[in-house]
Amino acid sequence: MNTNTKTTNMQVQEQEGLDIFEEEVISIRRVTKVVKGGKNLRFSAAVVVGDKKGKVGIGKGKAREVPLAIKKAVADARKNIIEVPVLNDTIPYYSIGKFGAARVVLRPASPGTGVIAGGSVRVIMELAGIRNILTKSLKSKNTFTVALATINGLRSLNDPEQIREKRNISEEELWQ
Repeated sequence: MNTNTKTTNMQVQEQEGLDIFEEEVISIRRVTKVVKGGKNLRFSAAVVVGDKKGKVGIGKGKAREVPLAIKKAVADARKNIIEVPVLNDTIPYYSIGKFGAARVVLRPASPGTGVIAGGSVRVIMELAGIRNILTKSLKSKNTFTVALATINGLRSLNDPEQIREKRNISEEELWQ
């Protein structure tokens, strides 16, 4: 009886810790593998998780059923969470994210602009907590590669405080 109570309390704590991240599926694909006996059907899912406070991650999962693929993708996304510097609800400076053939241009925007993005880029920005940004997806139209390019662009951003410390300059000089 006592061990069940401990297990229940641990599950509640885990659930409380996990609930801070929101999940959103960005793509579900049907994948077939041709083998000697016929075709093996599986599903591939890509999921973005974020807390809308500067943390976001992306993951991919494959399984014979859609819910299992999504569950695996969420677990993978939680392992790949990155911290994004958010300054006045936007990114601190211009950045280009690259992955494979995909290129994503990320530009900071003034307050009131909103999230000018499409597809998976919009989902990532919203779950990262960025409310004002201009983006442009170039070359590839593949949802997952565009999402990975976006994550790489956000990963390349440095916090303005880190830049200031590296250059040994004051806060006023940083913004000139």
